[in-house]
Amino acid sequence: MSVLPLVFYPDARLAQPCTAIGDEDLSDLIADMFDTMYAAPGRGLAGPQVGVMKRVFVMDCTWKEGTKTPLAFLNPEIIAASTNEDTQDEGCLSIPGVMVPVVRPTEITVRWKDAHGTVQEQSFDGFEARCIQHEMDHLDGRVTLDHLSEVARADILKGYVAP
Repeated sequence: MSVLPLVFYPDARLAQPCTAIGDEDLSDLIADMFDTMYAAPGRGLAGPQVGVMKRVFVMDCTWKEGTKTPLAFLNPEIIAASTNEDTQDEGCLSIPGVMVPVVRPTEITVRWKDAHGTVQEQSFDGFEARCIQHEMDHLDGRVTLDHLSEVARADILKGYVAP
């Protein structure tokens, strides 16, 4: 497969909500997205980050520790979220070198279709829950910077230059 070019902030595509996926075969796109994510190197990658405005993202939260656990999410939806939240700094492949403190629920339950079109439902916690929420933000036209006030965003972006 191949590594796709990344889309970098402030590209307008990162601020656009994605469209739902129908019955189309996305196996090649998903394979390319995994290749791109591993090469970047990241732990998650959403369609808009490679210029594909569809509700798809890939994730592998464990590969950097040696064990690959790749998951592809098509038309994901969070169907439950804990009231417990925590704040952690998040990086983003589309905003390299910028870390943003983001508050998120610590546990979520997600329903999605996998790469084979099978409906899945699973609960996630910890870093996996955070990664899923981060990638779903991309599908909704949000980036980490959108979790900040205008003043905080301007301060964090001082000196930022898109690659």
